[in-house]
Amino acid sequence: MPFLTSMRGVKPACKESPPAPSNAPNRAAGKSARTSFGENRMSATNTAARDARHRPRIVIVGGGFAGANLSHLLQKRARFADITLVSEESYTTFNPMLAEVVGATVFPEHVVAPLRETTRRAQFVMGTVGRVDFANKRLCCDTLRGEVEIEYDELVLAYGNRARVDLIPGMAEHAVVLKTVGDAMHIRNLVLRRLALIELESDAQLRRCLGHFVVVGGGFSGVEVAGAIADSLREIRRYYPRVDAEELKVTILQNSDRLLPELPECLGEAAKRSLVKRGVDVLTMTGAKGVSARSIQLDGERMLATSTTICTIGTTPNALTARFTELATERGRIVCEPDLSVAGVAGVWAIGDCALIKNGAAGLAPPTAQFAVAEARHLAKNLIARCTGKPTRAFAHTSRGMMATVGHLKGVAQVFGFLRLSGLPAWMLWRAYYLSQMPTFGRKLRIFVEWTWGMFFPPDITHFRFTRSHEFVESDRAGVMPATRT
Repeated sequence: MPFLTSMRGVKPACKESPPAPSNAPNRAAGKSARTSFGENRMSATNTAARDARHRPRIVIVGGGFAGANLSHLLQKRARFADITLVSEESYTTFNPMLAEVVGATVFPEHVVAPLRETTRRAQFVMGTVGRVDFANKRLCCDTLRGEVEIEYDELVLAYGNRARVDLIPGMAEHAVVLKTVGDAMHIRNLVLRRLALIELESDAQLRRCLGHFVVVGGGFSGVEVAGAIADSLREIRRYYPRVDAEELKVTILQNSDRLLPELPECLGEAAKRSLVKRGVDVLTMTGAKGVSARSIQLDGERMLATSTTICTIGTTPNALTARFTELATERGRIVCEPDLSVAGVAGVWAIGDCALIKNGAAGLAPPTAQFAVAEARHLAKNLIARCTGKPTRAFAHTSRGMMATVGHLKGVAQVFGFLRLSGLPAWMLWRAYYLSQMPTFGRKLRIFVEWTWGMFFPPDITHFRFTRSHEFVESDRAGVMPATRT
């Protein structure tokens, strides 16, 4: 399979010139050395097994925060190498912002970044990796043209994890999870359909059941989703005149004694006060035991009537990890050496949620976007060091803080370990950080303008149904609504 190479890193062919005297500087040779930095360094140190004229092939599997950032950094700093990014999606999802898609305060395209915008000096392959031949340094992936083989010299595994959909009995059949843009759009449409159904329903008990939204999990995702739905319901109810405010309710369940246990207790309490003030029922020390179509069973045999249960707890390893029998794993994550390489397999590295990484003396690195970016930056340096015959360094990162939104224009944040914010300042800081992570100035400007517009106007209530023309024809013939896709 041909690899895309950067023209800046390749010296164009030219006619032979007379040899320069041995004691005279050879400017052409010096220019060649500068444009072929990696090759000359490898031959000078005699540490690389490959030929000096061979450009190292670095393949990255996964286009999330870790993989996308690593690809971007290597394109700038390692122009002596061929970079290939393999991802099953053509964009990076800013997962912490999915709750705002649920609340319809931002559009779906505001929380994704197209990978092709950041792979102009690399080759992007949209495909799913099926297997890897570590001995021969070759991977197979399923692409739009079928199965394709890609050879590599250095392989980076950064494909993340999956949402667990069967953590609670009945969850897979009757609950929804939030992990992807598709999940966020589905929940958003589900909220709109529930309100439309309430207007058509005459049974008072069923109306309250349809208007009750239960969020399982009081961590970052759970708090953000509960706040987003509460604010959205308050703003959009004006468009549903037959729905009373008393018929709409949001409940959040947390099996520990407070919300946001990752943050200081005062910020967890601030988040709780903000949610309660906006009508959210916060139940701490309460877990879910089972989910059905019209209820959720709590600890102690208590039942809540609800037609919509949103689970924000639990992840499961990507099935690809289980197929890598040559790699050491622990709790479904690939065990890494301190320098982020994978033990026992030459030329393989792992970062992001799929990797079990030691963070210096601080224990294990948490699976967060902040640490994924830090791991990508560190691995970029180590890959360049490996390709140029220099020693690699152990990963260590000090958290700069954590942030969470608690609804529209509200948030909590701990920055640099000592600065604690809540309310609008925390929310603005949270948005500013994710805006800074967006690629290209044009995209940043467009999103900033649209975000600013959304601060002063109610959420969009468009129910996106991706119905194709032939489905309308079939529904017309049958006299029924087209099948709902989202």
